[in-house]
Amino acid sequence: MRRAIWRTRWRWMEEHPPPGPFRRGFWRSPLRGPWLTAVFGFALLIGISVLFVTGLLSYAAYNPDLGANDLTPDKGVLGFYLFDWPTDPVWLYRATQGVHVTLGLVLIPVLLAKLWSVIPKLFDWPPSRSAAQVVERLSLLLLVGGAVFEFVTGILNIQMFYVFPGSFYTLHFYGAWVFMAAFVVHVAFRLGRMSSALRSRNLREELLTDLAHTRTEPPDPDQLVSPNPAEPTISRRGVLGLVGASSLTLFVLTAGQSIGGPLRRIALLAPRGQELGNGANDFQVNKTAAHVGVTPEQTGPAWRLTLRGGQTSPTLSREDLLAMPQHTAQLPIACVEGWSTTDQVWTGVRMRDLAALAGVPEPVTVFVESLEDGTFGSATLRQNQILDDRSLLALSVNGADLSLDHGFPARVIVPANPGVHNTKWVARMTFEA
Repeated sequence: MRRAIWRTRWRWMEEHPPPGPFRRGFWRSPLRGPWLTAVFGFALLIGISVLFVTGLLSYAAYNPDLGANDLTPDKGVLGFYLFDWPTDPVWLYRATQGVHVTLGLVLIPVLLAKLWSVIPKLFDWPPSRSAAQVVERLSLLLLVGGAVFEFVTGILNIQMFYVFPGSFYTLHFYGAWVFMAAFVVHVAFRLGRMSSALRSRNLREELLTDLAHTRTEPPDPDQLVSPNPAEPTISRRGVLGLVGASSLTLFVLTAGQSIGGPLRRIALLAPRGQELGNGANDFQVNKTAAHVGVTPEQTGPAWRLTLRGGQTSPTLSREDLLAMPQHTAQLPIACVEGWSTTDQVWTGVRMRDLAALAGVPEPVTVFVESLEDGTFGSATLRQNQILDDRSLLALSVNGADLSLDHGFPARVIVPANPGVHNTKWVARMTFEA
């Protein structure tokens, strides 16, 4: 009896939807349908999977299980996959983070197109007809909200608009896991339908179909197809071309910040993307000395580097460091925002030599402290990073002394290391065995 009453109520609600977007006739685009939605969904399935993997790799590269590096408290089981980030190849972080950021930007038009194609489902009425539909709609809410949150916070960080209520790393990390949980649930519900929808039409034929021959798709169980479609003003070929052209434009205007070459000159949407000049120090800087409060007085003749870890704590001037054996390495700088430099020629003292001088010939970690105040004024490096012969406390770059903005009088440079951990304006290094 009770079940019959509920069925009657649900039937009444279905027959009397609220006005506006909750009524199926409100959405009249003749292009919406399972095939077009499936095309965008398939692109996002591949793209978001790559984004998630490269994002996890970026988090691992930050060495978040080492002191001073972990900006994500209580990560618990979410840190199950962490591993010792390697120093080979030297371009590893440049590649993985470049893919992460560039692909994220390229997918924005695809994401917007996908949301447009399924917007009637966001206003589905009645809100639920079964327990399975309740789970699906909740996952859809988390999916859409999570996607918007991840893409918006990512774009703000890329553009260096630091307006977050907390650490970007913490927010983006937890947001990614919530989003991916909803994404997996959604894929589980929709993979079969997406597969059958993709087979329902031939992509080549759709790309050859002009506006005059564009027709609505057959009615579908998800009710994406409008029951009262308007006349088409663009073909599906046009929609796919528009989305593709938008993604390609974003690629052209941003990819140069990561891959360099001729595209670097037109990386107009990348704050640190474009070429700066031909001088030894004319390459990208994330934050200037003035921005972080480092003054010429702090880095002048009175500057000293303190080494800690052994029985003594030697203090070295820049002249003392220049008198030590000098080594050279060709390494890029790559940052979480996706921008990177080409290989620069760094010269300085090997970190393993400094560890030996500090009385710790086999260090497990080194805690590097900068004259810079704030969150990124320190970093911890692993043993493999310290002992790599290319890991330097650099004193010069491209044959010239470091500029103040590039870390004068001394900065860390480590192969495949995120730029924020290549600490500038180094004041202390504490080695632990």
